[in-house]
Amino acid sequence: MTDKGHASRSDGSGLSTPPRIAMLGGTFDPVHLGHLRSAVEIGEVLGLDRVHMVPAAKPPLRGEPSVTPLERMALLCLGIGDTPGLVADSRELDREGPSYTAETLASLREEFGPTARLVMAVGHDAFLRLADWHQPERLFDLAHVVVIDRPGHDTPLSSALRAMVADREVEHPQALMASPAGQLLRLRLPTRMAISATDVRHRLASAASVRYLLPDAVEARIHDDGLYRS
Repeated sequence: MTDKGHASRSDGSGLSTPPRIAMLGGTFDPVHLGHLRSAVEIGEVLGLDRVHMVPAAKPPLRGEPSVTPLERMALLCLGIGDTPGLVADSRELDREGPSYTAETLASLREEFGPTARLVMAVGHDAFLRLADWHQPERLFDLAHVVVIDRPGHDTPLSSALRAMVADREVEHPQALMASPAGQLLRLRLPTRMAISATDVRHRLASAASVRYLLPDAVEARIHDDGLYRS
C-alpha cells in the first residue's frame, strides 16, 4: 500500500493508472486493533493507495454511540498515528443528517474521479444487511463491494441480497480492479482478529483489561478522559 494522496499511480511504463481507494466505515466505538489491522491488510491485498476510515456520526441501523462523534474521531486519529496509507476521514461527521454510505461514496467518487477504483469494504455481518441500507443498488454504481470474512459469520444470504449481488461476484483482486465499480469480492484476510467493540466497551465499563485489544494511545486517552465507564 502506498500513500500518494490524489496522484495517479504508475504502472512502471511511465503511464498513469487510476488511483485505488477504499472506504472502511463504521462507528469505531472505539477503534481497536482489529479495525486497524484489517485496514492495513485490505490495502496490501488489493494494492490500494489509501484506505479511508470513516466514522459514522449517526449510524442509521443501530443506536447512537454513547461517545460523541468528535471523541471517536479523535481516538481514530490516535489509533492510526503515522500508519502509511490509512486516513482518518471526517466527512460523515461534517455532514448533516444520518450517515448514509451511498452519500459518502458519492463524495469520494467526486473527489477521486470517474476512473478511480473505489472500494467499499464491509464485514460479512454488515454485508448480510446490505439490502436494508439506504439506496443499496446505488452502492454498486459508485464502488466495488469487498466483503471481509470474519470468524463465525457464515449465515446464508437473504433472497433480496442474492438478487442484488447476482452476477457481480469476482474471484480475484485483479478482476475487481479491471473496472471502477460494480463488482463484489469476498476476501479472507491473512490475520482474522476476532475483536469485538461491544466486548471492548463491556471490558472498559467493568474496569477489565483491554491490553492488546486497543492501540496504546487509544487506551491511554480513554482512561485519561474517563470514556466508556459505566
